[in-house]
Amino acid sequence: MHGFYLQGYLLQPIASSFRDPSGFLFIRDGQYCRMVNRSYQPHYDQLMSSGLYEALVGKGWLIAHEETAADDTEDSYKILTPDQLQYVSYPYEWSFSQLKDAAILTLNIALEALKHDMTLKDASAYNVQIHHGKPTFIDTLSFELYEPGVPWVAYRQYCQHFLAPLALMAHRDFRTLHLLRAYIDGLPIDLASTLLPKKTWLNYGLLAHIHLHAMSQKKYEDEGRADNTNRSINVSRLQFQGLLESLLATTKKLQWQYAATEWGNYYEDTNYVDESMTHKEQAVTRFLDACRKPGATAADFGANTGKFSRLAAAADFFVLAHDIDEVAVDRNYRQMIALGEQNLQPLLLDLTNPSPGLGWANEERPSLLTRKKIDVGLALALIHHIAISNNVPLERAAAFFQTLCRQLIIEFVPKSDSQVKRLLSTREDVFPNYTQEGFEQAFSQYFTITEAVPITSTERTLYLMTRLQD
Repeated sequence: MHGFYLQGYLLQPIASSFRDPSGFLFIRDGQYCRMVNRSYQPHYDQLMSSGLYEALVGKGWLIAHEETAADDTEDSYKILTPDQLQYVSYPYEWSFSQLKDAAILTLNIALEALKHDMTLKDASAYNVQIHHGKPTFIDTLSFELYEPGVPWVAYRQYCQHFLAPLALMAHRDFRTLHLLRAYIDGLPIDLASTLLPKKTWLNYGLLAHIHLHAMSQKKYEDEGRADNTNRSINVSRLQFQGLLESLLATTKKLQWQYAATEWGNYYEDTNYVDESMTHKEQAVTRFLDACRKPGATAADFGANTGKFSRLAAAADFFVLAHDIDEVAVDRNYRQMIALGEQNLQPLLLDLTNPSPGLGWANEERPSLLTRKKIDVGLALALIHHIAISNNVPLERAAAFFQTLCRQLIIEFVPKSDSQVKRLLSTREDVFPNYTQEGFEQAFSQYFTITEAVPITSTERTLYLMTRLQD
């Protein structure tokens, strides 16, 4: 989509927003805004006049917005300025519970819309974000007028974006979630049907919405049609509602029994004594206080279940709590929801293989490295896994962190530590430069070491660093 002029300024739609004919996102004065195209006017007017918008915003299900007229061109109808998100994440960075909550929210919104003579034309997982500590639907232009007799046009999308990956995680292997990075438009239904175990054919919901759905898709494909969303089929309002309720019941029944993962019980299997942990918490808190500034963002790059992430949140940082372990992230997310925490966001991240730019021209879904300015990074009990488990030289690790954050709170764990000994017990020690001196030399090329604090009753050292170019 080309740029457009608004009040004399040429504005460009953001890269993730060029596909929707109803409107698009753009940035004005540092804020994300949404243009509502004239073609979408009847649907938008129904959303706002029917009481649906007030109902959804009142429940905290839909992001709120302020509205102004757009009279610069005949194609533009309204400009919306929504509440601004603190961070945009993607389904391939979520845990099972986060994806499930987003799925349930999407169906609840679709059922509420039907009460107001509207439907959801999109059931994309990308339309949901964590906002003020809870899943929130962010695409205001996903609603359209309900047409009596017409099937739900977003049925296949819902199954691909939500039901298929959740079913695979629950019934096959939780690691199948990572397929969402390869299939950013959702998992193909036939692939999900093939991968799911035979017992799922006895589950009515999965039989109907995955297995028979896949067979139906194959039938229509053989007949030369794109999919099985056939608008010529007459579906009553009651049948429409029944479909949504069936999907909701099927989704709610999906449960993930936590697997035994390497880091899921990290804090129950640490070599810290109480005195050491207390001293480390105190030192981290003091470093965070020294880095504190209004509106700052912290990223905990090995958050586990969020012990130190919550120290950063208590210091008024908005915190991205990253971890590679699916169980740890899921536990962290559930705790966030249970406690109603609003400035914390648990996310899956393999720091050695972070989320790249994906989609058209690698720009629709920005990479981790370009998505958010990080003021303070926390890398606690992490550097030995980067350097020894993954063979990343210390200098490369330092250069990487320099691109991520302005200040860095990092813990050095020497070879004499029991955790490092465990890593080296099954492999040859080919890391002669992995010493405290080598660590300081490597990071001093990219950071100024502000302070170094030995952690009581350990051989570990906690550092506070500031990026040199700042």
